[in-house]
Amino acid sequence: MIRSAPVCLGFVAIMAGFAGSAPALAQPTTGPIALAPHVAVYDLKLTSSRGKRSLESVRGRIVYDFSGSACEGYALKFRQVTELDSGEGKVALSDLRTTTWEEGEAKSFRFKSENYMDEQQIGEVDGRAERARATVAVKLTKPEDKKLDVGAVVFPTEHMRRLIEVARAGQSLLELSVYDGSDDGEKIFQSLAVIGRKIEPDQKSLLSDAAANQNSLVGLARWPVTISYFDKAKKKADDDPSEQTPVYAISFEMYENGISRSLRLDYGDFVIDGEMTSLEVRTAKPCR
Repeated sequence: MIRSAPVCLGFVAIMAGFAGSAPALAQPTTGPIALAPHVAVYDLKLTSSRGKRSLESVRGRIVYDFSGSACEGYALKFRQVTELDSGEGKVALSDLRTTTWEEGEAKSFRFKSENYMDEQQIGEVDGRAERARATVAVKLTKPEDKKLDVGAVVFPTEHMRRLIEVARAGQSLLELSVYDGSDDGEKIFQSLAVIGRKIEPDQKSLLSDAAANQNSLVGLARWPVTISYFDKAKKKADDDPSEQTPVYAISFEMYENGISRSLRLDYGDFVIDGEMTSLEVRTAKPCR
């Protein structure tokens, strides 16, 4: 699953619980969840623009390099470069570089990111998070030395597994608190995922992107997913999600091995689509 922060993207994590159900005809897929090591490239373009931050055009690319296993932990190297043209010769170049590592049972999480605008560094985050029973303690070294408790959250790869579990079970909603070390390392998001009807494997022929000719995806179901992210610091416990405005939302099709295609990033004032133009699926190392 891919997640983004204001004109940046990355895979997200979570925990809190889930509710809701899919149509009665939905049948759960069986078998263990095995996340596929892979490298995916997504080309970005502007779909629509409105509001105060109106844009003439957007172009860019995401490179997502995911590796590891439940035994050795999961590593991610992620980069998103985006050129935003607001018209009248005003072009901004955003460049986000992120690396993370998550322990196989989501007990520990390390993260580092660098954010550039027009080739000038505007942000850097470095830290680690450790799970202590029901809560997570974070130690930051950048942008400054700091310790904080982010409560009951789950890390990115754990979130992907939970999404797949919920989809397989025929559930349609998943509401969770998120911590992935993004922004300044102190941000916690409340997320609401809506999972659509399962797309059966025999519909593979309808694809036109890099997923179309991947033998490793043959026989795998996928689900349309939309996740809205809210600033948890501003959200009240009794707030109705339908009456809130998300910071941003992301839509994609999620395979049951964790690969995502057909991205759409909605930042409110503008929407960006991401087409998978390259996909290399690797063989996971067996556990010893």
